[in-house]
Amino acid sequence: MFAGKSLKLYQDPTAWHNQFRNQVTMQIDEGLFKPLYSSGKGTPNASIRVLVGMMILKEAEGMSDEKLFENCRFNMLVRSSLGLINADDLVPSESTYYLFRKNVYEYAKERNENLFDTVFAFLTKKQCVEFNVSGKRIRMDSKLLGSNIAWLSRYELVHETLRLFYKEVKKTGRIDSKTEEKLDELLKFKGNKVVYTSTSDEIKTKLQELGELIYNVLPLFSSTKSTKFATLERVFNEQFSIDEAKLVIPRNKEEISAKSIQSPHDTDCDFRNKDGDKVKGYSINVTESCDEKGLNLIGDVDTKEVTAPDVDFFQDGVEKVKKAFLGKVENIHADGAYHSPDNQVFCTEKGINLYLHAIQGAKSRYQLDLSENGELTVFDTKTRAFLEVTKIIGKNNKLKWRIKTDKGYRYFTQKEIDTSKVRKKIEETPVEVLQKRNNVEATIFQLAYHYPNAKSRYRGLIKHQMWADMRCLWVNFVRILKFMRKLAPNVAFSAKRIFECIVDRLIFAFITSVLKTIDVRLPFSQNFRFVDF
Repeated sequence: MFAGKSLKLYQDPTAWHNQFRNQVTMQIDEGLFKPLYSSGKGTPNASIRVLVGMMILKEAEGMSDEKLFENCRFNMLVRSSLGLINADDLVPSESTYYLFRKNVYEYAKERNENLFDTVFAFLTKKQCVEFNVSGKRIRMDSKLLGSNIAWLSRYELVHETLRLFYKEVKKTGRIDSKTEEKLDELLKFKGNKVVYTSTSDEIKTKLQELGELIYNVLPLFSSTKSTKFATLERVFNEQFSIDEAKLVIPRNKEEISAKSIQSPHDTDCDFRNKDGDKVKGYSINVTESCDEKGLNLIGDVDTKEVTAPDVDFFQDGVEKVKKAFLGKVENIHADGAYHSPDNQVFCTEKGINLYLHAIQGAKSRYQLDLSENGELTVFDTKTRAFLEVTKIIGKNNKLKWRIKTDKGYRYFTQKEIDTSKVRKKIEETPVEVLQKRNNVEATIFQLAYHYPNAKSRYRGLIKHQMWADMRCLWVNFVRILKFMRKLAPNVAFSAKRIFECIVDRLIFAFITSVLKTIDVRLPFSQNFRFVDF
């Protein structure tokens, strides 16, 4: 139906829809999802390639589901990217799409294996092999992302958790009429409305009443395996304690862990206050290649609860990208949050150079240097003098070093010596080497591009990992697309030169043959040479 420039643009091999179809959609191995349809679970009634491709495109543009299906049905470029070339090629129905996502989610929950992780690793490995992506130099960074939940006060959390559970069990007949009356009275309004219309003392009283009601209700349903029961039980144990007189007492705020439940609608997310940035959600870590030449891709993306420190991502991230990238990992660029003695030892054992932009904590007044024979040199940066050091054996036979100061003695352990060594290494590292880490922040920005307020549209650890996989697949595709377009003019020029050389050779051979037939000599034929392209 197209003609002229429209047809030319549509058929352009470097157009995004053609490249997406070739580099992503058609490269998805549907066999990876075989566990979802084994032993009596039937077979998929739509192409899994198309379903996964749709999910990637959804996260590519941050589309709603309604907008996604509209584009898949009527946008010819989107249809082409999914391999739906003909106008009568059917788009999977909404029910098929949602059932597929549900099956992937439930499989991940039961088996602790996210099949979208598997797809990401499979596609990325193929792309790295095809485009010769080197993993000799890598970098990593993390992003805090809030879950799609409302911020609840302590009272609202307990109130909402009890309300959801009571709604589920109200008609079971296990709760006596007197307790039901109390529950109905306390839960007839939403928790936020109760907070807004009550004084601080009234909230404390009502919180106490809620705790006592939960304490009386929980034993009635102890045999149930309901998710809402498990959530209520956990919230009660985290927010209340029982004293010796069997009285329910709200815990002090200092006793409540940051890993406690933040919302009954997302029991996976934790709370974290990072430099004043308060987040109830997850931490997402990205590891990518950063070679000076060629194409660079994201090799791994990992999601944990927001309380997980960056050091916990480090070793797993390195091991995973080793399976994707080509070549041995030789250099890693990261910020100070990834520094730990264990990670330093890991890099030393693997023969990897770890370049840290900085390390956490205030810079020490003393510079420490341990020689091979175990002698410690301590330099006071304030007085600009070397200090006398005494080696001692501390508790548990641990070796320490001691100096005398105006306020007494100061002791140094091996950990402090290692930290001083790392700081010295950072100071001696050229600026251009340290700056190689900076561009990973652009990757982090692209990862959460559609969430400028650092709050996602999803709930739960599994769904956030699914989102991160799809989003990173799109970021990688955009890099591949730009890389291919950059190469296209050179490839076209090379093809044109090869074609011209072939034509010139054919013409010369033809003329030479004709001249030989009529016995005509070329005066320059002895010295004429073609230069191979």
